Amino acid sequence: MLTLAHTLWPAQSSSARTARNVLLALVGTLALTVSAKTQIPFWPIPMTMQTFVVLVIGMAYGSRLGAATVALYLLQGALGLPVFAGTPEKGVGLAYMMGPTGGYLLGFLVAAWVCGWLAERGFDRSPLKSLIAMSVGHGLIFVVGVAWLATLMGVEKAFMVGVAPFWAATLVKTLLGVATLPLAWKWLGKLK
Repeated sequence: MLTLAHTLWPAQSSSARTARNVLLALVGTLALTVSAKTQIPFWPIPMTMQTFVVLVIGMAYGSRLGAATVALYLLQGALGLPVFAGTPEKGVGLAYMMGPTGGYLLGFLVAAWVCGWLAERGFDRSPLKSLIAMSVGHGLIFVVGVAWLATLMGVEKAFMVGVAPFWAATLVKTLLGVATLPLAWKWLGKLK
């Protein structure tokens, strides 16, 4: 199935597809940067809108472009651009990425690919399937993030600081995604 982005912006030639994909990836990294800076302070991982944006990018762009967009965002951060939450105040580059948020950043890449794969199979078109995809995506981000965090502080403490404080915000972001994607498809259907 076509993704939302490819349906909204069809491109016939390979040069048009390349241009579209480059522009979408750059817009996606900008959205991720803005979402990282939109935060409510918690320790050691700030609560941001990033997980929502990561999952929506994955589902709207599809597995390959969604993962490539997140990979580009991670590359920008690795090169020292202040694109992550708390940067440049808490450091930049690879040193920042090796800290407590490193696993969550890696989880973004995994979740974007999986959510994109699910969207390519129609999981972004109904509220129930979107709920499944968004829940799987958030779950993957938490699993990879907490696994990384556990190497720094142990499993129990990692869960207490890396998951427990964020359950309500994750629920809200999941429901926001459940509303956003099917509504976008419905709106697109009315345009055609």
